[in-house]
Amino acid sequence: MSTATLEHGPLGALEQALQEERRALLDNDVMALLASTEAKVRALRQAEAHPPPAAAAARLDALRRLNQANGVLLARRRREVDWALRHLGRVESTGTYNAAGLAGTRAHGRSLAVV
Repeated sequence: MSTATLEHGPLGALEQALQEERRALLDNDVMALLASTEAKVRALRQAEAHPPPAAAAARLDALRRLNQANGVLLARRRREVDWALRHLGRVESTGTYNAAGLAGTRAHGRSLAVV
């Protein structure tokens, strides 16, 4: 596989999707984040269908690091949203399931004013 194919093939599409995902996370753009996630999944499926050669190992490692960095940004955004919801008295997801297989939630009430 040539360098040009790697640039414009599945790895090129994956890199572009990861860059768009990062931009969406930094800009707090939910619609762009959804679109970039769809593009990332498509690129990953293409890469799985047509695996890159061993010579692309360094590029794959760079893409892995970019994906991990995006994961760190996403986790930070989630913590910010959870914090805001908690302070607004909204229900916060625990990320676990109860015995009935339903997502667990914790109710946090908070008075914002006294009347």
